Amino acid sequence: MKLNKQKENTSQLSLTKIETNDMQYIYEWFSDIDFLRTYDYMPPISQTKEEVDKTFNDYEKNEESVVFAIKIKENNQIIGIAGFDDIVKENKVATLFIGIGDKNIRGRGYGKEALNLLLEYGFNELDFYRIQLNVLEFNHAAIALYEKAGFKREGTFREFVLRDGKRYDLFLYGLLKYELSNVY
Repeated sequence: MKLNKQKENTSQLSLTKIETNDMQYIYEWFSDIDFLRTYDYMPPISQTKEEVDKTFNDYEKNEESVVFAIKIKENNQIIGIAGFDDIVKENKVATLFIGIGDKNIRGRGYGKEALNLLLEYGFNELDFYRIQLNVLEFNHAAIALYEKAGFKREGTFREFVLRDGKRYDLFLYGLLKYELSNVY
């Protein structure tokens, strides 16, 4: 799947195709243990350039995924990545992910804007009926963001993740198209 068009809106951000020059930042983020601690439930292990290239090449070739660079419109600077994976076209379902990689701009509302753009694109352009996500129990900022957007906690994988010698739950969230909150 490819991004067909960028819908005009008042967001400071855009979701774009990942360009070759964006990869230098992505390599940095995927070697940053702090970023990886909350980005995924996989162990936060620094990845090599080759491992990151393989991951993103797999995304590009896979019809069950679509990945975007999150960029500030004003200067076209990449600040993170977002997208959908585990897409099941027949069921109109996908799993959402967002990672703000630039630690200097976290906490400024860019995650909220990126989420809004992604939900709009997923529900309106890709015609998903359901968008779901996984989030670690200690990622309080992400949980608050997702719940404010209307996501409902649908389940828990108890003590699913081991971080720093301690077990944590993995929460499962879902949002149906007709539940999309007007809060944003």
